[in-house]
Amino acid sequence: MVVQTATPGARPPVRGTRRNATGVPRRQAVRPHWSRMLIHLLLALCAVAFVAPLLMVLSASFSSENAINRHGYSFLPRQFTTFAYRYVIGDSSQLVQAYGVSIVVTVVGTLVSLLVMSMLAYTLSRREFALRRSIGFYLLFAMLFSGGLVPSYILITQYLHLQDTLFALILPYLVSPWFVVILRTYFMSLPNDIMDAARIDGAGEFRTFFRIVLPLSGPAMATVGLFTALTYWNDWWLGLLYIDNDKLAPVQLLLYRIISNIDFAASNQTANHLVGVPVQTVRMAIAVLAIGPIIIAFGFVQRFFVRGITIGGLKD
Repeated sequence: MVVQTATPGARPPVRGTRRNATGVPRRQAVRPHWSRMLIHLLLALCAVAFVAPLLMVLSASFSSENAINRHGYSFLPRQFTTFAYRYVIGDSSQLVQAYGVSIVVTVVGTLVSLLVMSMLAYTLSRREFALRRSIGFYLLFAMLFSGGLVPSYILITQYLHLQDTLFALILPYLVSPWFVVILRTYFMSLPNDIMDAARIDGAGEFRTFFRIVLPLSGPAMATVGLFTALTYWNDWWLGLLYIDNDKLAPVQLLLYRIISNIDFAASNQTANHLVGVPVQTVRMAIAVLAIGPIIIAFGFVQRFFVRGITIGGLKD
């Protein structure tokens, strides 16, 4: 008679499950595989749903107006033509100049905004700061209520005298209370032992902030920086309010004026010089020219952006 001895720590076999050659139950080996495939399939469908409209816009911008009116939109261009881009570009020097203004405003505004908001958020994250609650309430109040259009216009034009300057395009979006709250929450999650060790070694607040806090906050800074850059790049409202000089018009304002002229041509039959303008294809070409550079910029900060949006839900 052979007596089977149980191995210490071994789990008793589960009735109704078979084990493969590696000793792992088949039911447990197959279930994660199919669940992973299902998740990948759902993510792939979401990616296609997001990319499909962009492909249709790009395809329509290279299609002829007659083909779109007859057959509608498609993922491949119908009767390939570049007339819409040639119409939008027109005077290429004006478009290049508008791109230059938008690039300068976006880069300078994003960098200065990140510096100001991060310094304010770091100050509010320090528990020993006496005015922490008062300034935090002021940020919350500014996030819920704004001063309005008329006071802002009077402040920019009459008191600060920033009309027809690039500062009028940068200053209104310099500080966002919501982004300050996000950065403050991230700074509060950093370990205090590192900052205390830096102070023991003789580092001041500025050195601690620039040498320790900022290098540890790359994902959060990249995420906030991307949304701030999107705000500056997509803005045309500030240019419409404060910019009368065509040389200082950003690209979004220039494209907005082109769309306004196209809508006027489509609704007014007396505009003989604008008759025959491809309305649909020109709109698609404007959309491509507007979102193209910011999509390229997103590729550089994508890895930081993914870490930044998930940092609040992960714990060590």
